[in-house]
Formats: sequence, C-alpha cells, structure tokens
Amino acid sequence: MDSNNEETAMKEPRRRERPAGTSRYASQDVEALEETGSDIGFCGWLLVALSILLMLVTLPISIWMCIKIVKEYERAIIFRLGRILRGGAKGPGLFFILPCTDSFINVDMRTITFDIPPQEVLTKDSVTVSVDGVVYYRVQNATLAVANITNADAATRLLAQTTLRNVLGTKNLAEILSDREEIAHSMQSTLDDATDDWGIKVERVEIKDVKLPLQLQRAMAAEAEASREARAKVIAAEGEMNASRALKEASLVIAESPSALQLRYLQTLNTIAAEKNSTIIFPLPLEMMQAFMKR
Repeated sequence: MDSNNEETAMKEPRRRERPAGTSRYASQDVEALEETGSDIGFCGWLLVALSILLMLVTLPISIWMCIKIVKEYERAIIFRLGRILRGGAKGPGLFFILPCTDSFINVDMRTITFDIPPQEVLTKDSVTVSVDGVVYYRVQNATLAVANITNADAATRLLAQTTLRNVLGTKNLAEILSDREEIAHSMQSTLDDATDDWGIKVERVEIKDVKLPLQLQRAMAAEAEASREARAKVIAAEGEMNASRALKEASLVIAESPSALQLRYLQTLNTIAAEKNSTIIFPLPLEMMQAFMKR
C-alpha cells in the first residue's frame, strides 16, 4: 500500500506540469486511477469471495440486484470496496455488479448548457460594464469527472464566471463591443484547458449581452449624433463647392454666346408657366438694362 501511495505522489507533480488540453494525458490519468484501485488486498478479495458466495446462495433473487442498466447517453463508474474498478466506465446497456461490495455512479454524457450570470466588470479603460454569456460543455471522460472533482457542474459554472471577468478585464470597451467572437474563443480555450483534468470538454462559449451604464449610453449617443452632424456639414459644403464650380462653368459657356442667355430665359419661363399658370414673366434683354444704367 505504501508503494502505491508513493507512485501516486510521483505522478501528481508530473500531472500538474503537463500541457493541458491533450486526451493522451487524460487517458494516462485514468490508467493511474485504475492501477491504484486494482489492488484491494487480501481482506478485499476475501470480501469479494463472500459476496460472490452470497449471490450464488440467493439465486435467482440476487440476480436482480446484480444486473444494472445504463442508458445510451450515460456511463457508469463502478466502485469495488471504494476503488474504481478496472476497465473504466461501463455502458451503455447491461453491466454486472456484486452485492454489498460494489457501488456505481451514473454520469450524463450529454451536452449541458448554462447561463453565466451578469458580471460587473471594470474594463482596461476604466469603464464599468455588465456582461453575461452562455457555455456549452459535456463530460468527455466519466472516470475523471467522478474521481477528480466533487461537483464538475458547479465547478465549471464558477470557473466560467471567473474566466469571463478575467478575460474582459484585459480588454477596453471598444474591443468588448466589436470583438465578441475573439473574446468567446479565448474563454473557450481557457475553460477547456482548466477543465481538462476534470474530464470536461467545453464545446462553445458565447457572449450574450453587454450592458452599459445609462450615462455612458447618453454620452455615446451624443458623440454619435455630433459625428453624424459633422459629416452632414462636410457633405453639404462639398455639394455647394461642386455646385459653384458647375455654375462657374455654365456662366463661362453662356458668356461665349449671348443668345444662350435668351434661350435660358425662355426655358425658365416654360418651366414656371407649367407650374403656376397665373404668373407671367417678361424677360428683358440685358442690353436694354445696360442702356438705362449708362444714363
């Protein structure tokens, strides 16, 4: 028993130093658990033999206590005298246990979804925002999920809240509003690495909503309105400049031919007559006006 404890203690620091996120190390952890749980000692084997004898004596009644069923989406972890039975998780379907010495825990392997409660976060540029999200995860290794942590679901929920606060604390407000996909991917990678020792696979993380303080919303709205007004004034000024250039070119063309101005008068008269028939305009040649001005 002492040699088994020493071997487990030697494997523990190596498990901490390993790079996270690799299934190869997860399988090594399962093998280590099974190796430490395989030796139950002389007394243990004696109790197992007595349990088998009791089962044979009480047949066929005991058969209903020995045969168990797990569903397609479940796996069963069998404990024999408190140690994980060699072979890992059982199921789906039928499996056999010994009365009195064996117990089992069912683990749901389906994808689980939970909401991250709104977190008050102080961004990198000292702005307080409230952010919430959603996490999708599933149990990838039932043995690690049972043996390495008390409650994998509660631990994953708490870790998701802490990770959300830590990731958003390194971003400014503009990055939080524009780079949601990058933030979600960063959270997924961090959670997946942290929960690898628990046999948990984080499949997806999404940022649901970013709530800003009311005063900040008003300030941003005023800033956006001022920016739009500034762009509108610039566009209007550019339009007036283009119109003045066009009028200048038109005046140069009309100056080359005096009869063009008379044609323009007639065109204007035709346009006004079509809209307001009660209005009569008499265009006068500019030469007549120049004669009166000379006098």
